[in-house]
Amino acid sequence: MTTLLAEEPLIVSLMLGAMGFGLLFAWLRNGAKPAAIAGLICLAIIPLAWVIAGRWETDREQIESLIYELANAVEQNDHESAVRALANPAMESLARAELQNWTFSVAKVTQIQKIRVFNDTYPPEADIKLVVKVRVSGKKDRVIQNVQIPRRLDLRMEKSGDQWLVTDYQHMPIVGGPDQFSKRGGTGQTPQGN
Repeated sequence: MTTLLAEEPLIVSLMLGAMGFGLLFAWLRNGAKPAAIAGLICLAIIPLAWVIAGRWETDREQIESLIYELANAVEQNDHESAVRALANPAMESLARAELQNWTFSVAKVTQIQKIRVFNDTYPPEADIKLVVKVRVSGKKDRVIQNVQIPRRLDLRMEKSGDQWLVTDYQHMPIVGGPDQFSKRGGTGQTPQGN
């Protein structure tokens, strides 16, 4: 229920509105004053639901916001900001080395397929699957110039204090398994399977 209140204020508002109008209709039909008061209270707290949703940021919303920030940093070719959410130095150096091979003119998140937060672990963890679209030019490999490439990105994140950090990542083609550009961020090796 808390996730519904924090992330879906429209649904909560529709439920409160239906309940409020139903109680007001009941009051009009039978004249019961408590029904009218309860109906008015339901309608009056609809704005409160929007205020709560606007101020309450869930883990899913934090992760989504971080993903868009990182995509923007990649698009700006700001490698320092792009690797700031990586959990360990080895993964950070791997990502930095990978990013330095390319010049990005576009890096957009086209679809977040799944954000699954595991609050029953300590620290909390999350699995994220998304699709990104990049337009890249190779710095070392001049064969790839201004090419638009969609990629599927799988992230594993862990919460450290108030901040979410990437503990493992893998990018692959949209369809099929890993290709020659696919690297697993946690190990630095090209994966053998999905």
